[in-house]
Amino acid sequence: MTTVKELETYAQNTWCPGCGNFGILSSIKKVLADLKEEGLDLSKVVLASGIGCHAKIVDYVKVNSFYSIHGRVPPPITGIKLANPELVVIGHAGDGDAYGEGIEHLIFSAKRNINVTFIVHNNRVYGLTTGQFTPTSPSGFKGRSTPGGSPEDPLNPIELMLSAGAGFVARGFAGKPKHLQRLMKAGIKHQGFAFIDVLQPCFTFYNTYDFYNQRVYELTEGEYDSSDREAAFARAGEWAYGEGERIPIGIFYQVERPTYDEKLLKGRIPGKLKPGNIRSILEKHI
Repeated sequence: MTTVKELETYAQNTWCPGCGNFGILSSIKKVLADLKEEGLDLSKVVLASGIGCHAKIVDYVKVNSFYSIHGRVPPPITGIKLANPELVVIGHAGDGDAYGEGIEHLIFSAKRNINVTFIVHNNRVYGLTTGQFTPTSPSGFKGRSTPGGSPEDPLNPIELMLSAGAGFVARGFAGKPKHLQRLMKAGIKHQGFAFIDVLQPCFTFYNTYDFYNQRVYELTEGEYDSSDREAAFARAGEWAYGEGERIPIGIFYQVERPTYDEKLLKGRIPGKLKPGNIRSILEKHI
């Protein structure tokens, strides 16, 4: 039996006390431990991250990992999945790099329906650089770069991903880890691009715990049909990352269609090199 404890690493955790990333970290470790019991080979799991506080998560989980650069998590996880479709690939990004500099990569990942899971740590602030506004910060946000208040309205990632063609669109809250674990497990099992936006309070520079605790509510299967795209847009519009009174969390939309790797590879599995073969191949072709 694999336990969460066994997924810990030697790396010292340097997140601020109270950081919402702890809820995401505990959730992904619990999900991977559960999936291991269901037959998942953890040696075939790859976590990738970008630049920001979120990125350290790959140091804290004992599986294969890859550090990308700011905004560029989707390209390497696409390449990893295409190079070895047997791998379970999970990308982590912050709201700053996913919805700012890297938004075009995110949109095309959803459009292509690459078979990976993409988890956004959305604290709505640049925490690593001490408090600047991001694409999801509310209008009027006062931070180091906008002391008079941000003049911009926030972007709505749920609507964006629905428009881009993502087959699995969900939102979670780091303060509800058991609910978040269900979303992560469903996203990893989904065949296609699975997008999970996680409301992740930055305790130091934008503490939104009370705000979310008073407003979030769960979308339930009996009352909500996640296969209804129009209904998904309607729920996504309930809270446009501003100051609305009710914030839905859960699976907004889920439908399966052919994945990018299925259509591109058409059943072919890329050739696997034996250890030591790569040097002779490079020397032959360079």
